[in-house]
Amino acid sequence: MNVKLISHTLEPERKVAMAARLCYSPIGAAELAERLSDSQVKNLVEKILAMGHYSTLEHVSFTFAIEGVSRVLTHQLVRHRIASYSQQSQRYVKEHDFEYIVPPSVAARPEARERFEKLMEEIRTVYSELTAMGVHQEDARYCLANATETKILVTMNARSLFNFFELRCCSRAQWEIRKMAELMLQEVKRVAPVLFAKAGPTCISGGFCREGDLSCGRLEAIKAQETRKTGQ
Repeated sequence: MNVKLISHTLEPERKVAMAARLCYSPIGAAELAERLSDSQVKNLVEKILAMGHYSTLEHVSFTFAIEGVSRVLTHQLVRHRIASYSQQSQRYVKEHDFEYIVPPSVAARPEARERFEKLMEEIRTVYSELTAMGVHQEDARYCLANATETKILVTMNARSLFNFFELRCCSRAQWEIRKMAELMLQEVKRVAPVLFAKAGPTCISGGFCREGDLSCGRLEAIKAQETRKTGQ
């Protein structure tokens, strides 16, 4: 899996702070941007996040190039509606030698992996046979597996990313999309560390867990660690 942040709004944290200040200022946005110091930007961003005023986060966006993921993952990903997606087309791209993603639970069992890989080879053969018979790849693709590797370009604003990280960085999320979400979070923290400092599952971002009886126990571990620090 390869996740790379390829573009983003220039000075995203300053844009968020400027948008927040503009709501209560008689001067214009351009002048505000020049007047705000780095410390003011940091304080404003932290304040609006603490207050839950996330509308100003919608003014900044981030674009990721993602490769080496399965169609299983992208079917989950596109359920996040406030985003833009451009995915490699199986209608136009020939898949005779398609790569595929092997789940860890399959890879860890030699017999399971052998059967899995044998099936992938059979699918490759059938796909090639269909196209050799004159079936266009847009119809031959119907035999392809969900494991087939794909590439996708994703653009989300910061507010959508907060929601995405809350859901998909949770240990209850499916393993592949969780791995991708964690890599995306690492990428945005490089360019907006204040903005995304507490982004992630609710046990980190909000101090609670929505999973109820299905909770992984991470929240309790976080609270225990905080108690030990306070005790010291």
